[in-house]
Amino acid sequence: MDWDKLKIFHTVAEASSFTKASTILNLSQSAISRQIQSLENELKIKLFERHARGLVLTQNGEYLFKTAHEVISKLKDVEANLSGEKDKLNGKLTVTTVVSFGTTWLTPRIKEFMDLHPEIEVELIFDDKELDLSTRQADVGIWMRRPKQLNYIQKKFVNFNYHIYGSNDYLEKNGYPKNIKDLNKHSFITYGRGAPSPVYNPDWVLKLGAQEGKKRKSVMKVNSVYGLLLAVQSGVGLAALPDYIVHNVPNITKVLQTETGKPTETHFVYPSSLRNIARVKAFRNFIFSKVGEWKF
Repeated sequence: MDWDKLKIFHTVAEASSFTKASTILNLSQSAISRQIQSLENELKIKLFERHARGLVLTQNGEYLFKTAHEVISKLKDVEANLSGEKDKLNGKLTVTTVVSFGTTWLTPRIKEFMDLHPEIEVELIFDDKELDLSTRQADVGIWMRRPKQLNYIQKKFVNFNYHIYGSNDYLEKNGYPKNIKDLNKHSFITYGRGAPSPVYNPDWVLKLGAQEGKKRKSVMKVNSVYGLLLAVQSGVGLAALPDYIVHNVPNITKVLQTETGKPTETHFVYPSSLRNIARVKAFRNFIFSKVGEWKF
């Protein structure tokens, strides 16, 4: 099998889309399609079923993808172990986490890390879908769950706590809730379809203080944590937000401080093949020092 075609196939299979694979590979969709068709002709099998919503692997495609994935993972491990740069604080470091945490908490702290280690080239990838660290889509992940992969090293990072927040203008106009029953007098914004990671039980705030077995209706739904914050800021209503996203945001007030949602346990994750890479260790030490400076 042609190795270049196999790598293209692996990328398309992960993305489930020629369009997404085109962006990742920096190749035209037509070029990618030709390579996949050529690979199918060479193997005399069909690798994908084409659907309106994207590409789905056939049984043969699944088998080839699993094998290709294992090979690429092993090669990435070999590359990391053979590199003579592992003890040097240089090279590229790719970090991934969810959009809300990455944009509001991680990004403002990255410049300090870059100032400390100017030879390290940092790339941040924010996606509510976890990237595959074994094939080095990213080097390090701050994940909203404990990883199940045996070849990943993980360390408990921090718990994200949730409270109810409202804008000062909204609260002055509609009143400050003194107990959970007062919440029935207020408008609520909550998550819509496809609540983003790391949101667990997104409707808990709608049930709080409501009549037994019922929950209040939200006046607006948003499928983004950051979008929820902006809606609260604009005065649409109250919402349950992670404390980290509200930190240092003006004109936002926490109400009923003892009422909290289920916390999200986060983990700092990287492949075991990067265990002794200096830039990974440097970033790990830095990010844990930053998270220890204030409570979430």
